[in-house]
Amino acid sequence: MADSARLHRAREVLGELGFGALLVGPGADLRYLTGYNALAMERLTLLVVPQADDASLLVPELEAPRAASSGATELVELRTWKEHEDPIANVRDVLAGAGVEREATLAVQDQLWSSFLLRLQMALPEASWTEGGEVTTRLRIVKTEEELELLRAAAQAIDRVHAQVGALLTPGRTEDEVGRDIAELILEDHDEVAFIIVASGPNGASPHHETGGRTLASGDTVVVDIGGVRQGYCSDSTRNYAIGPVSAEYLEAHEVLRRAQEAGVTAARSGAAAEDVDRACRDIITEAGYGERFVHRTGHGIGVEVHEQPYLVEGNEVTLETGMTFSVEPGIYLPGRFGMRIEDIVTATPQGGERLNTRSHELVEVSA
Repeated sequence: MADSARLHRAREVLGELGFGALLVGPGADLRYLTGYNALAMERLTLLVVPQADDASLLVPELEAPRAASSGATELVELRTWKEHEDPIANVRDVLAGAGVEREATLAVQDQLWSSFLLRLQMALPEASWTEGGEVTTRLRIVKTEEELELLRAAAQAIDRVHAQVGALLTPGRTEDEVGRDIAELILEDHDEVAFIIVASGPNGASPHHETGGRTLASGDTVVVDIGGVRQGYCSDSTRNYAIGPVSAEYLEAHEVLRRAQEAGVTAARSGAAAEDVDRACRDIITEAGYGERFVHRTGHGIGVEVHEQPYLVEGNEVTLETGMTFSVEPGIYLPGRFGMRIEDIVTATPQGGERLNTRSHELVEVSA
């Protein structure tokens, strides 16, 4: 997916912001810009993108074959450093060779290890420093048509997994057992598993419950939130299941949640603020008396990472643009009793949000 246009655009953004260079370590930004899925470890790997020169990828010598096989060398100059060398000095030399002034502002990838950043700051004492997200968010936040198709395919793949989840929810099985089966299903049409939440009964009231040893029983409701990575892009979807009959209170709350999620998707139109989507969901849940039980933001951007910009939360006035893609996932959580969440991946359009997930939002009831 990475191509020279992304690096060219990165240099354009550096110029617009007045930054001298972008420094990117292992992670999603490096994959996005070069296609190289580098190992995050004690040996420094760093992409250096000067504003006015070609990019260089600095890697430990022993990692050079992996970097070359990724195709990154078709986009950037590969520079290696030996075990006895100081890679920080090499970064300083690359910047100087690219004409980056000593007093320049350097944008550093948000997740670069502090051990590397601190050494870079000591080696470049006259430079100013800022978060690399100021650059990379501009590159990644609006998806291209090609990216949308990859996200749509990933959403359809996770929908097919959800279509098989109900058959796994048998009384007497543990959450862990169900989770292992779901992992196998995800890997049938994804390259890797990103996460699995199987939260049964009272565990459903913990939004990020870690799938564990609880045994499923008749009468349980189950929150299943799952995602994977397919061709470099992420899937993420949550649906609710019931093993046998459930209470009228649960069904009433689930209908409130369904209406709230529908309102959020409708509000996700180009030109709206990110917080407008959160408010659309939250107002309905609050009016129904569950406002204090909706304890997280309404959504997060998704692309080469499961969580990225934009975040749908009160106070975020970022204007949604056509092609921005994010989850819409309101929830209701009653501690000690049950929880529920409905989540789709949605892309903003002038007419409102377009769902990339297409499975029904109705509660899936399975035999006890």
